[in-house]
Amino acid sequence: MKTGYLESVTKQFEYYKSLGDKTIAQLPAEKLSWQYNAESNSIATIVKHLSGNMLSRWTDFLTTDGEKEWRQRDNEFENDMSSKEDIIATWEKGWKCLFDALASVNDDELDKIIYIRNQGHTVMEAINRQLAHYPYHVGQMVFIGKMILDESWQSLSIPRGKSGAFNAEKFSKEKHREHFTEEFLKNKDEKK
Repeated sequence: MKTGYLESVTKQFEYYKSLGDKTIAQLPAEKLSWQYNAESNSIATIVKHLSGNMLSRWTDFLTTDGEKEWRQRDNEFENDMSSKEDIIATWEKGWKCLFDALASVNDDELDKIIYIRNQGHTVMEAINRQLAHYPYHVGQMVFIGKMILDESWQSLSIPRGKSGAFNAEKFSKEKHREHFTEEFLKNKDEKK
């Protein structure tokens, strides 16, 4: 049985994944490897890093250290993926690993100690650590996408100048309880 915490963090991870999905979808393949300068990461590089981190952190996470011996973290920052299909496959592989791991956790395991580079975390702390890390990088992806597309960018949140209408629609409804991602995830499922 999942706790409200596990349901909430899963929805939040789904939300941030969807922001990355929508960013990748807006860009042609050649733009996914664009870098502002040599010290900057491209969207493709960020995807490699996130996927590498997810695979390392969440594979057998209850029984093995989150920094796997097979991980080649430095290679994650080489800007060498150009196929949009490969970028998406890499992206999806990492997220699947994360979501499968979250689905496997039960209430009794949230306080269990697991390790990342020999540093002990409760399962909940490890989840929170990544809930801060992954949106940090997804935000970078969104920012890069906005820079590349400029005026062609399709907003992923409330578009400029539309806050009043958005708030009027929200306040026209009765007060109710739902996770902030519910409406977004419902709309995503309806578009499939």
